[in-house]
Amino acid sequence: MKQNIKVAVDAIVFGYSHNQLMVLLIRRKYGELKGQWALPGGFVKDDEGLDTAVVRELQEEAGISVNFLEQLYTFGDQVDRDPRFRVISVAYFALVNPSRLVLKADTDADDAQWFPIQGLPALAFDHADIIRMAVARLQSKLQYQPVGFDLLPEQFLFSDLEQLYATILDQAIDRRNFRKKILSLGVVEETTQKVQQQSGRPAMLFRFNKRKYQKLQKEGISFEIKFA
Repeated sequence: MKQNIKVAVDAIVFGYSHNQLMVLLIRRKYGELKGQWALPGGFVKDDEGLDTAVVRELQEEAGISVNFLEQLYTFGDQVDRDPRFRVISVAYFALVNPSRLVLKADTDADDAQWFPIQGLPALAFDHADIIRMAVARLQSKLQYQPVGFDLLPEQFLFSDLEQLYATILDQAIDRRNFRKKILSLGVVEETTQKVQQQSGRPAMLFRFNKRKYQKLQKEGISFEIKFA
């Protein structure tokens, strides 16, 4: 039986800015979906692997490269997910610090921008569903793996880390319990630097212990977060 199925890749690149979880979108340049916002992605070439394809698409459509992409899911149950023809898409997601990247739309994209998860425009294809699944995966990931190294600056207030977790989980956390657990893991450590806050005493800055952080990323942890 002859098949007429195309294989594509899509990238959900999460960032964190101004206490908001962000996602990278591109505006399509061509075709019947021209002008619509979508995830960076495209068709896999005959001579390339999936990982290579998603790295290439991010570079071509948004002008960026990321340190690590994790495969999320394969979308293809909905046979009409692409109005042009049957397409199966393998989705990847990544966590980055937007301030470290310079976006540059090219090839099939007219524009590339960061959008807050809570304020997304109408999206092409089933990309809203893909983003929802990626957010759920990220929230689940917080329970067994430390997250934040790629989202926060090199030095940060502990309250910034608390706010990051609360933002991703979309729920207030038990700050005392959170601080105790994070410090017991050894993934963050105090620096010798302090920063003056608007009120009160200067606050200590923290940084990630890269070696411990990477070790726990590989091993995984059981990290139950209590909510306020």
